[in-house]
Amino acid sequence: MNIEWKGHCGEVLHQVKGYDVIECESCGFKHIIPIPGRDELDKIYREEYYTQEKPLYLERFREDQGWWNLVYDERYDTFESLMYENRRRILDVGSGPGFFLLRGKERGWDTLGIEPSTEAVEHSRSLGLNIVEDFLDDKTAAKLGKFDVVHMSEVLEHVSNPKEMLELAHNLLNPGGLVCVVVPNDYNPIQKILTSYFGYSPWWVAPPHHINYFDFISLCNLFKKVGFEPVYQEATFPIDIFLLMGDNYIGNDELGRKCHAKRKQLELNIDQAKCSLHKREIYRQLADWGIGREVCIVGKRIKQ
Repeated sequence: MNIEWKGHCGEVLHQVKGYDVIECESCGFKHIIPIPGRDELDKIYREEYYTQEKPLYLERFREDQGWWNLVYDERYDTFESLMYENRRRILDVGSGPGFFLLRGKERGWDTLGIEPSTEAVEHSRSLGLNIVEDFLDDKTAAKLGKFDVVHMSEVLEHVSNPKEMLELAHNLLNPGGLVCVVVPNDYNPIQKILTSYFGYSPWWVAPPHHINYFDFISLCNLFKKVGFEPVYQEATFPIDIFLLMGDNYIGNDELGRKCHAKRKQLELNIDQAKCSLHKREIYRQLADWGIGREVCIVGKRIKQ
């Protein structure tokens, strides 16, 4: 069934909580309709997100801090390998509690975050970080200056217009600057196997918090529309493979943490054995196959 809503048209893939997920022909990626308005998103992300949706985020980050620092170091390694000069000014959009920026600051980067959640901003500032408490839009972007890297991790799935957000990032970058986007890899091959053959419902569809649903192809295409050349892509560990092995962690927080702990230990052990380059090559291959729990793509600003 195809439906149309305010210029968005496409096949309905799923219906969850009164929302339709469509394969949008005009946008080139999947998203829900109706799309939540700015007032609704303001309330969610200024007041509710870290208290209601992620109340254990800080506690669990501290439990996982060694692993997260490995993740962050690899991301900064990528930026530094792609920047041919000593260019080290970064903006983190949706900077959350600030741990990604803190790692960058420890590596000598000039860091700035922009984040709407009051609770997350307070925590970030307690770490000595420079944070703007707001959403990124035309008005706030005009006050931020220029950057060598704009980082958006777990952001584009939450916004009403991802193309406009990437256009703002484009305008904030110095010539040849980089944008890095990390989003969930949804409707991926493992998820399709689980829903088509084993009776799983589409657990990853989570409106109104998750508005947009990307894969490697649709995100690369969006980069190109805005004026970014994709120069690096990598998957993250395909955590949903545990479901294929019989560990149904959906709705089971204790089991989910156990699965995550196995993934975490795997990557830490590989790093301890000084084989992380091999791991990253595997994750790049997984990206080519569309497999992995997250899409991570770095694009270079090419259009003036």
